Amino acid sequence: MKLPVSKTNAPVWRDITVKAELPSQLKPLEVMARNLWWVWNSEAKSLFRDLNPDLWRKTGENPVMLLQQLTAERIDEILADKGIMDRVSRVYADMQDYLSKPMRKDVPSVAYFSMEYGLCNCLKIYSGGLGVLAGDYIKEASDSCVDMTAVGFLYRYGYFTQTLSVDGQQIAKYEPQNFNQLPIEQVLDKNGHPMILEVPFPGRIVYSHIWRVNVGRMKLYLMDTDFDANSEFDRPITHQLYGGDWENRIKQEYLLGIGGILMLKKLGIRTQLYHCNEGHAALLNLQRLVDYVQDEHLDFNVALELVRASGLYTVHTPVPAGHDYFDESLFGKYMGEFPAKLGISWNDLMNMGRENPDTNERFSMSVFALNTCQEANGVSKLHGIVSQKMFAGIWKGYTWEESHVGYVTNGVHMPTWAASEWKEFYADKLGAEVFSHQSDPEAWSGIFKVADEEIWNMRCTLKNKFINFVKRDFKEKWLANQGDPSTVINVLERINPNALIIGFARRFATYKRAHLLFTDLDRLAKIVNNEQFPVQFIFSGKAHPADGAGQGLIKRIMEISRMPQFLGKIIFLEDYNMIVAKRLVTGVDIWLNTPTRPLEASGTSGEKAEMNGVLNFSVLDGWWYEGYRFNEKAGWALTDKRTYTDQAQQDKLDAATIYNMLENEIIPLYFEKNSKGYSPKWIDYIKGSIGDIAPHFTMKRMIDDYIARFYDPEAARSTRLQANDFALAKEIAAWKEKVAAAWDGIKVLDVRHTADITPSVTGEAYRIEVTLDTNGLADDLGIEEVIYRSEDGQEHLVGKKPFKVVKKDGNIVTFELSSKVKNAGVFRVGYRIFPVNPELPHRMDFAFTRWI
Repeated sequence: MKLPVSKTNAPVWRDITVKAELPSQLKPLEVMARNLWWVWNSEAKSLFRDLNPDLWRKTGENPVMLLQQLTAERIDEILADKGIMDRVSRVYADMQDYLSKPMRKDVPSVAYFSMEYGLCNCLKIYSGGLGVLAGDYIKEASDSCVDMTAVGFLYRYGYFTQTLSVDGQQIAKYEPQNFNQLPIEQVLDKNGHPMILEVPFPGRIVYSHIWRVNVGRMKLYLMDTDFDANSEFDRPITHQLYGGDWENRIKQEYLLGIGGILMLKKLGIRTQLYHCNEGHAALLNLQRLVDYVQDEHLDFNVALELVRASGLYTVHTPVPAGHDYFDESLFGKYMGEFPAKLGISWNDLMNMGRENPDTNERFSMSVFALNTCQEANGVSKLHGIVSQKMFAGIWKGYTWEESHVGYVTNGVHMPTWAASEWKEFYADKLGAEVFSHQSDPEAWSGIFKVADEEIWNMRCTLKNKFINFVKRDFKEKWLANQGDPSTVINVLERINPNALIIGFARRFATYKRAHLLFTDLDRLAKIVNNEQFPVQFIFSGKAHPADGAGQGLIKRIMEISRMPQFLGKIIFLEDYNMIVAKRLVTGVDIWLNTPTRPLEASGTSGEKAEMNGVLNFSVLDGWWYEGYRFNEKAGWALTDKRTYTDQAQQDKLDAATIYNMLENEIIPLYFEKNSKGYSPKWIDYIKGSIGDIAPHFTMKRMIDDYIARFYDPEAARSTRLQANDFALAKEIAAWKEKVAAAWDGIKVLDVRHTADITPSVTGEAYRIEVTLDTNGLADDLGIEEVIYRSEDGQEHLVGKKPFKVVKKDGNIVTFELSSKVKNAGVFRVGYRIFPVNPELPHRMDFAFTRWI
């Protein structure tokens, strides 16, 4: 008899999440777990940790997962513990009191768009500084009661988890997030079903779930396409942050901008202003244009006035290559339907994203953002200048020095990044008002009156906490990945709390120059092996999976760290994340930063160090270009002057400077210890760092700057443009159309000087007359003298002098300039015609020019 063939198929598995059902007395914990207020409230965070310290670490400091995995036995213990139950009641009451404070009505409402947000370690929707900055910003919006709504993505895989192979090669692991275990809430419709956002893509609808992150008082809404309603082609749109090819990138930016605006409409959220955090979100303005044209039945040019007046673009990139550019064919595949919706041509739309219109240039998201946002800003004073130069070609009649592009220097959210020990210390020594007046140096001035020994004890406490963290959390990782257990134990035993510990942790891009320290290994070996003055270096950071050079730097550091002379003296902590970052910026003694200037747009890790008494040693770039100048005896700086044009030679010089400063200034100062075991001069540096520098780099100062420099002025103008059925917007659009139509017909009839040659002696008076046929623009034109001077091989704007109208005869207008020569030198002088309208926010808003 023939035996029957087995009739079984492959198993079909379904994920089922079974969570602990908390008794009613512990329900407040569930509410608190789903509001990220706990991230920066030390009492709330310590409460969750104390429920089960091992589980808290195992879950990556995720309170939702923690509560889901509490055993019935542990729940009973908590209920019987009066101390913990009292803390639950107290902390919950504190949160409710915090949330009860209403949003401010004296500042505009804002929609904030960003590709990434670094809010806490367990919500992996960030990769690095841009995301952490955005996360800090919306936390401060909550603290400052600014009516802000944030828009982003809920990534299935987020950014990668880093492990290192035995030979130091980075291994990137993309681990899926279980959304039911995250501190987020799915938005439901009126029937209690998941709300579905429908986003029209070419030839199809892309569907998105909507998730809400409660960030204190404000809301962050995240889109998610990874579910069955979408095709296999569209589900991955929200799989990975900065993952996939260029087509996936344009799909992401389409969904973020266009889908984001549609999401806000579906949620019934309307704000006064729209803030693009980087160019990724610029297409939000395209959808806003469509809404004005189709819903309000406005002409495109009127719609553009309204969109521009309420838009702000923040650029974080210091080089053109860092911006997103799309080939016309790919851009057309996704945007081909929009010109018809707007009543413009395809070429008109492409030109909005080209620095040089009517060429074959690719579509630049940054150029589009600049053409559809009234205001733009860099993220530090130096980066503001870099950005003005980078974008100067868009407004060709003007020099970069005349650009409207401004700046707001980045800051950090002090309640998140200051260690809980420091926050308690500040409240005790400086008064609780330091938290509500973080950006006021006067609120921090009490630090100079604190006893040196108390400051030193704080630093020792945080340093030992960091060392214990490394020994506990990294022992297991190193044993799993680094091979020889005896070597791992040897490294751990050599971490010395009495050593000067220098930290370097950030994204491993080549311009960050992590290699500088290793230029002269013999000299470095002498520094770290000085038994009298021990020094140790801690490195951490990830390289983008496509960045081979960055990964090579990590591999090289790992190789060096295993050399006998550097074992336990050079240490690399793998899988840099927000937990590791906080331990580093609170626990090391010095924060080292060595970027190639001016490629560090701002940088914020050093600002976090400032909040914790950790001193900065950095290139004068980004924020430190400003910070160092508040107190040059509160940190150390590599010069901002370039000696060599060849970068390799400059790197050698900078490396030698680092060694010299360590050997001759920093190490001797640290070890100039008194009988109590600390260096009074080092404590003076710490006090200066906290008292004179830290207040200027808080997120409170940053959001106040955005409100004063951009939000308030833009909202006031935008309100005026929208009043009376958009009357002023229509008037400005009509005026621009009139000027544009007449511009080429302007004629220069006469130019007269008081002498045959220009003045040649200081103090000499001169007069110039220019007569124009204005071609119907008699009341709409201005003329100015523009003066340049050559310095260091570059031309710089010296000044501008306006002409006055002295005679009008119909379209014939005579302008006159009477002035004196003030300074000696060789100058270039030109005369520029430009349109004049007091309702324009700045010249770049309508950058027509003509040189005489």
